[in-house]
Amino acid sequence: MEEFEIDIVETKCHTNGAKIKAIGVGGGGGNMINHMIQEGIHSIDLIVANTDAQALDSSLAPYKMQLGINATRGLGAGMVPDKGREAALESFEDIKEMLEGSDIVFISAGLGGGTGTGAAPIIAQAAKEIGALTVSIVTSPFKFEGRKRTKLAKEGLEELKRESDSIIVV
Repeated sequence: MEEFEIDIVETKCHTNGAKIKAIGVGGGGGNMINHMIQEGIHSIDLIVANTDAQALDSSLAPYKMQLGINATRGLGAGMVPDKGREAALESFEDIKEMLEGSDIVFISAGLGGGTGTGAAPIIAQAAKEIGALTVSIVTSPFKFEGRKRTKLAKEGLEELKRESDSIIVV
């Protein structure tokens, strides 16, 4: 497998007071937020949202949100996007409250699993409802991860496209 190294370069710029938040959804999105923290990015609010309570506990993010406490009991979505969606809908008002005041919201998620695939479109919808520019940055599964994961990712991407102002697929 080919390995890629991504260098994150933080630049100083004037945002004219724009409030920017980045939220990592599910395991893949949480990993991206942890990487940003390890690289020293602290100029924006960094949030993780997950259905898996253990993953939240181990996250470096200063802001953490457990999605769907009743829907998943903290045990994750088990590669079932409908469970991730249900969890995000249960937590919808809390998500909006967490994102309130944002001018721009970046949503990161790995598509093909349960929480990232199911919850990211709901979080994008919440961001749009509070009036934020919504940019989603997602990964798609490798071929070797199987057809099921690829199918789930394609379906999730279509939903996310409807709720995001812009989308970047890595």
